[in-house]
Amino acid sequence: MDSRVSELFGGCCRPGGGPAMGGNLKARGAGGSSSCGGPKGKKKNGRNRGGKANNPPYLPPEAEDGNIEYKLKLVNPSQYRFEHLVTQMKWRLQEGRGEAVYQIGVEDNGLLVGLAEEEMRASLKTLHRMAEKVGADITVLREREVDYDSDMPRKITEVLVRKVPDNQQFLDLRVAVLGNVDSGKSTLLGVLTQGELDNGRGRARLNLFRHLHEIQSGRTSSISFEILGFNSKGEVVNYSDSRTAEEICESSSKMITFIDLAGHHKYLHTTIFGLTSYCPDCALLLVSANTGIAGTTREHLGLALALKVPFFIVVSKVDLCAKTTVERTVRQLERVLKQPGCHKVPMLVTSEDDAVTAAQQFAQSPNVTPIFTLSSVSGESLDLLKVFLNILPPLTNSKEQEELMQQLTEFQVDEIYTVPEVGTVVGGTLSSGICREGDQLVVGPTDDGCFLELRVCSIQRNRSACRVLRAGQAATLALGDFDRALLRKGMVMVSPEMNPTICSVFEAEIVLLFHATTFRRGFQVTVHVGNVRQTAVVEKIHAKDKLRTGEKAVVRFRFLKHPEYLKVGAKLLFREGVTKGIGHVTDVQAITAGEAQASMGF
Repeated sequence: MDSRVSELFGGCCRPGGGPAMGGNLKARGAGGSSSCGGPKGKKKNGRNRGGKANNPPYLPPEAEDGNIEYKLKLVNPSQYRFEHLVTQMKWRLQEGRGEAVYQIGVEDNGLLVGLAEEEMRASLKTLHRMAEKVGADITVLREREVDYDSDMPRKITEVLVRKVPDNQQFLDLRVAVLGNVDSGKSTLLGVLTQGELDNGRGRARLNLFRHLHEIQSGRTSSISFEILGFNSKGEVVNYSDSRTAEEICESSSKMITFIDLAGHHKYLHTTIFGLTSYCPDCALLLVSANTGIAGTTREHLGLALALKVPFFIVVSKVDLCAKTTVERTVRQLERVLKQPGCHKVPMLVTSEDDAVTAAQQFAQSPNVTPIFTLSSVSGESLDLLKVFLNILPPLTNSKEQEELMQQLTEFQVDEIYTVPEVGTVVGGTLSSGICREGDQLVVGPTDDGCFLELRVCSIQRNRSACRVLRAGQAATLALGDFDRALLRKGMVMVSPEMNPTICSVFEAEIVLLFHATTFRRGFQVTVHVGNVRQTAVVEKIHAKDKLRTGEKAVVRFRFLKHPEYLKVGAKLLFREGVTKGIGHVTDVQAITAGEAQASMGF
């Protein structure tokens, strides 16, 4: 493992890739979370037997929050103690939204003590009983042999505990797939979700395309969604056994929803919309080994950095290249990631142990960027990516989600369909609150600034029926006979009690990333704010007459077509040709429906 990662995380892992605590490290199964990371804790004065160096290895001290629990041992607990341990496990599972990681043989301060074989066996038996009590399964991820301060072999065991949450609320992670055209994005997703390797001519991607011209050209132009499941034992659940989407959801404890975005520069607006509106938890940046960083790769990387979306990198098509070519592409990526604009720590994943460690550190530190090298044709290193995805913990705090659920309902409309015998259907993400079947909501703003009443007839998540939708989850909502012509992308469906406000004019603090000349009053740009995408004109640049590349200012924009629903603090991205800028909304000038009609010329 790279020495920079070792330095960043306190030297728990040696540069050569082996564990820094003496003895061997084994990776078992396809799930889990790394126990190797974080700064070292304060060392204790240990005993020194047999002339061995007194150099105790440490993990970071156990945190009260989060889904990681340290236990020295769990040997024959009393009934009272057992019930207490079960309650503790429920808390950790709640913090991890259905997943928890137990480190057996570790003290609360992070000291790796280890257990003898018999004690470890008894502890794992108790842990299994605890998991059964809460309706969960356990998977042994890794075992470490610790030779510090003992003549007898002692082990640390890392265990993943995973359950199926109640009411179909399985753990769901959204991964946006970025990369240059022809880098193999759709092919990789086809291999992962269909369970069959590609034939080298793009057969695996055919099921992902939505339009005839995509099949004919082999290029994605729209946004599509694919699902990959993992059951409570960490096994892959996909379409390989002729399962339907509903069966995959029923069998899975954890779902990965891939958002397949376009790679061609012509469809850049679609890619930006996918990143801003669908709120991905992280992004997968695909780079072809034979072409390296080319085309829109840098642009997609810049978008992920600008929107602060954590990302990891997959180098594809390694079967087409010599080993030296792959290594050159990886070195090129490492140089770009370490540049001042990125400040990332690249971490090349070459083993299951690396994949386990990468998943844990990726969730804990925004600076770590795992790099995988694989082939969708030969299947080389494909299992390492599956291990990583299975282990990857939720990147959002459970408390933050609870706070969002306490707020009033707000659903972003990203897609609109008409389904036979169902009626009008909208797809999108629930930004806040809870949405149930039968809820009465209002949708808008319309072109004249109004909000219209509607009723949610049914809800589907990942193509299977769902009664309750919670904040942060994506779904489709059936609206019955509501007129589709009244809807458009960029609208919101909110609780009537919210009394939503709309605006035609807003201000934002921006940074001009690039402009060929000077950015001044009267310039028109396409503005992306969440699911809103509309042309706006620059009305005023505060304290300045014009802006040049790299400069910052507060700018007043006016929408040209119709009013929108915006919130102060929302991330903003604008573009026009080669002009690009980012920022956040600082003020919205709320108007009534009548004022909106007057300002838009109705």
